[in-house]
Amino acid sequence: MKFRAFALTYLFISCITYSFAQQRPYYTQYILNNFIINPAIAGIENYWDVKASHREQWVGLDGAPVTSYLTIQGPLSKNTMSRENATSIRPEGENPRGRTYMEGYQSTDPHHGIGLTFLNDRTGPLNRFALTGTYAYHLPLNERTSISAGASIGIQNLSLKTTELDFGTAYPVDPVVGSNSLINTIRPDISLGVWVYNARWFTGLSLQQIVPEKVGFNTGKLGGDSITVIGGKLVPHIFLQAGYKFMLGEDISFLPSITAKYVNPVPLSVDVNAKFQYRDLLWVGGSIRPKDGFAAMIGVNISNSINIGYSYDITNSRLNTVSNGTHEFLIGFLLGNNYGDWCPKNVW
Repeated sequence: MKFRAFALTYLFISCITYSFAQQRPYYTQYILNNFIINPAIAGIENYWDVKASHREQWVGLDGAPVTSYLTIQGPLSKNTMSRENATSIRPEGENPRGRTYMEGYQSTDPHHGIGLTFLNDRTGPLNRFALTGTYAYHLPLNERTSISAGASIGIQNLSLKTTELDFGTAYPVDPVVGSNSLINTIRPDISLGVWVYNARWFTGLSLQQIVPEKVGFNTGKLGGDSITVIGGKLVPHIFLQAGYKFMLGEDISFLPSITAKYVNPVPLSVDVNAKFQYRDLLWVGGSIRPKDGFAAMIGVNISNSINIGYSYDITNSRLNTVSNGTHEFLIGFLLGNNYGDWCPKNVW
């Protein structure tokens, strides 16, 4: 009996440790909302940008990650141009994001940006809910290039739903878990970022979860001795991003980009992305994660107030035999859009 209890406890600890290896959610459509990765994005546009996303990873696999978030970010004290009688009707004429726009692009005036993020990420019996507030400051480097720096500070609640754990019929309750149906731990969630951008290119560096901490869920009894389950350690995540915009004609642009992610001790992960956009109306794209998988994406700017995006991921791993890919949906709202922008001004 004691051996079985020890074995179950060991498996329980191993399960938690493995699950926390994916401590931050994966995203495919961050190219539509880099704010979810880098806090320096807050306030970069002329409007308030609201994004809601839902992602179901490895559909068909029981306990696979499910992630939803809502982000709100916008500028403060920013001097912006306004179009008289801006409407949701797309104006006729040349591409508003074409060569003429690129040639006349100017760097931003110094201004502040703020934002909020609500995020819920569930993997099997483990759940992470995070609430963070963001501040960023933007200033020009020269006539055409700007730089911003930002920070997000908040809390994350990590919970374990013990009713979803199965220890078998002979020993249905693990002594470490006890009789609690839900156990929680709260930790700080702090991120930092910097972003350099103009009409042609961008590059950014961000650090998420910069405070490394051990995660302990519960103290229980095993063989008369008190023990504490340590579910793992929250470790920093480092993201490096860069992209460049090419005009393939007056109406079509091509934006290749790359995102590198490093989490010690996991090997470096790299996304290679490509996005083709028709005027400021429609875009299609793809993403490749070497040795992991690839994704296809599509998005439509319905008006200067609403845009939507969808992506489908396929993994190259053995999970492909027991799951049906990954779906991610995103909808965006542009509030206070006095200039009547149909798509972001700053590259992506």
